[in-house]
Amino acid sequence: MRTGLKRRTKIVATLGPSTDTPEVIAGIVEAGVDVVRLNFSHGKPEHHKHRAQMVREVAARTGRHVAILGDLQGPKIRIDRFRNGKVTLAEGATFVLDAELDKDDGDETHVGITYKQLVQDSRPGDVLLLDDGRIVFKVREVIGQQIHCTTLVGGELSNNKGINRQGGGLSAPAITEKDREDIRLAAEIGVDYIAVSFPRSGADIHEARALLKAAGSSAAIVAKIERAEAVDSIREIVEASDSIMIARGDLGVEIGDAELPAVQKAFIRLARDMNRPVITATQMMETMIVNPIPTRAEVFDVANAVLDGTDAVMLSGETASGRYPVKVVETMARICERAESQIEAKTPQPPLDIPFDRIDQAIAMTAIYVANHLPVRAIVALTESGATPLWMSRVDTDIPIYGLTRREATARLMALYRGVEAVHFPYESKDHAEVNRIIIEDLCRREMLGDGDVVVITKGDLMGQMGGTNAMKIVRVGDVIGSA
Repeated sequence: MRTGLKRRTKIVATLGPSTDTPEVIAGIVEAGVDVVRLNFSHGKPEHHKHRAQMVREVAARTGRHVAILGDLQGPKIRIDRFRNGKVTLAEGATFVLDAELDKDDGDETHVGITYKQLVQDSRPGDVLLLDDGRIVFKVREVIGQQIHCTTLVGGELSNNKGINRQGGGLSAPAITEKDREDIRLAAEIGVDYIAVSFPRSGADIHEARALLKAAGSSAAIVAKIERAEAVDSIREIVEASDSIMIARGDLGVEIGDAELPAVQKAFIRLARDMNRPVITATQMMETMIVNPIPTRAEVFDVANAVLDGTDAVMLSGETASGRYPVKVVETMARICERAESQIEAKTPQPPLDIPFDRIDQAIAMTAIYVANHLPVRAIVALTESGATPLWMSRVDTDIPIYGLTRREATARLMALYRGVEAVHFPYESKDHAEVNRIIIEDLCRREMLGDGDVVVITKGDLMGQMGGTNAMKIVRVGDVIGSA
């Protein structure tokens, strides 16, 4: 029986205490994880190194290409701590955010803040949202190093909760000193992707890329869209990055929850139009941190992201600290597969009125067009950089795309691309007819193809050259394969 790509949407899972055994890592990989996330906001360097090593060992043992994403903390704007761990604030109560207060001296009237510049950033009338908007303050006045507020929405407020300003506009830089240290750690680990938190412009992405290069890493950069300013600079940020993540937690707090659905859909479309993979993240199946099944709303959330065209859906606390890390991956994979089966137009065509900038891009789009007009079983892209399969993945199709590469780093990059399955292919012959034959034999041996299947193959005349794809061949399994 032929096997191969069953689920096109990829799954990103965050590692943490709940995944800290080889058995659980193996379980989530077997359940369908394509990319693991190291959250540098939590844990020590040795923890991240150990987790990455377990992933590499499990991937090598199972023959899977699992990418590692290092997620930078970015500027965390938080309150400090309360003497009793938490306070309860009533609506209408006054409260002071005090930049000079000792970090452990908070009480029912005031608390310290980690980001001292918040005082200069705040103006009377500003609305500050704490703990993801569960507590809402309105700034009444700023006196010295104190921000005097009126509580608009009260409740329980505990230690170290985050602060956002409604509408954005805080001046905190995207790259902090801790991030610089973590970029060096990411380079040492050998991550495949690095996520930049809270970028405001393309300049923040360029800064991160320069730091990565200086650290000896060529990791691809994921821009996390979570600031209101990023919405206004989205094209610039997407252009500067290699991928984006729609981080709906902080973004929803800053722009308002009601704006999120339209923004998510628009940004997924934009990323695909600009040939960038896109991850949809935050609170997708959060109730499964403690429950063995998701809510119906969470099922719809994941399914809608798939229908919107996201490359990947992400799990955070569900796998990092939840009770059911393997079960939640299995559940998410099942939802993705079912949602994909419901896509009405499975074979939309690539736009024919857009000029191509590169030959390999033209070949990629031609291959998709041809595949959608023939009874094609699979599209096979022999690739060095992964660019050709990435372009192919920008057009929805139910035809499997196999990215064959001799480069393990490229195989792991392709783990994020929707509809692409990476296959290790170390063969380096210059004889194109022989390469075609070996490709077909290899995929038949893996039970990805069978006798009589029609296959579209793309590759370059000068195999082994980055960006060199310039040829397409249509073959039928079982026929004699001639020269390319």
